[in-house]
Amino acid sequence: MQQQPVSKLLPSEKFDGFLLVRSAEQRFDSKGKKYLDMNLADRTGEINCKRWDENAMVPAQGSIVWVTGSVQEFKGRIQMKIDSMHLRTPIETVDYSMLIPCAPEKPEAMLQEIEDTIASFQSEDLKKIVRRMIQMTREKLLYYPAAMRMHHAEKSGLLHHTTDMLHTAFQILRCYPFLNRDLLLAGVIVHDLAKTVEMQSDTYGNVSDYTKDGLLIGHLVRGVAMLNDAAREENVQGEYVQLLEHMMISHHGIPEYGSPKYPMFPEAEVLHWIDLLDARMNEMKAIEDRTPPGAFSEKIMSLDGRRMYHPLYEENHNSKNSEAN
Repeated sequence: MQQQPVSKLLPSEKFDGFLLVRSAEQRFDSKGKKYLDMNLADRTGEINCKRWDENAMVPAQGSIVWVTGSVQEFKGRIQMKIDSMHLRTPIETVDYSMLIPCAPEKPEAMLQEIEDTIASFQSEDLKKIVRRMIQMTREKLLYYPAAMRMHHAEKSGLLHHTTDMLHTAFQILRCYPFLNRDLLLAGVIVHDLAKTVEMQSDTYGNVSDYTKDGLLIGHLVRGVAMLNDAAREENVQGEYVQLLEHMMISHHGIPEYGSPKYPMFPEAEVLHWIDLLDARMNEMKAIEDRTPPGAFSEKIMSLDGRRMYHPLYEENHNSKNSEAN
């Protein structure tokens, strides 16, 4: 059965179909009545849903539910009021490719691009360290997302984020040829590898929670530990190890975002801005995809509470209208 993509849902429409549970919790309204507050998703996006049923069971994160409901707008945001729902039964066939957000490229191809980049390094020390760290995380890299909810929260999203950052880094190296090519590219490749131990993800790239290690240590510090393990195993010493350590702990840029150190040399500064740019562009693209042209999105807390506008791009819009007339 063909179902309407979540990103295309509009107020007053009805919905019937399977959706993936991103989050679900029981809450109480102003009168003390129980209701379910959920974020349900398919591969195109997610939608906040309300189920007004005091006896409704809270579905587990990562489970698949069949829902019927009506789409409405509340405070400028699209919501779904669920009329009925049930957990997917064993006899019900589900096309997982329609529910699970996936990177646009095959993971094997993205991983090969990273390995080809490593092979191009002139520095043997960086080549050994980065290759070892890829080997340490290779199996998980094929499906791990880059985040739980925000940018690149998709199957193979970590590879997607890394390869897109490499593409940007190559262009920046053309603009600023004084940058150390191998060091910058090495920083791009290793900066988020420890996310494979920071989050709990199934093979569909659906993150259920952060790990104990992720909550107590985090991927910046754990990444430095992985880097030291790789350098020790490869018998690599010297300044490159320390420079990569600094790039890993400073790539969030400021203490408010978790970095204990500000970037203190050009390659570290560039890594920070490439990381931020790619994360923002990926998130903004997802917001634009679910916002009709000419409309504003809901407030996006991860973007400082901004409402994003989906431009009409008037020149193309007017020419299309002229052609239609």
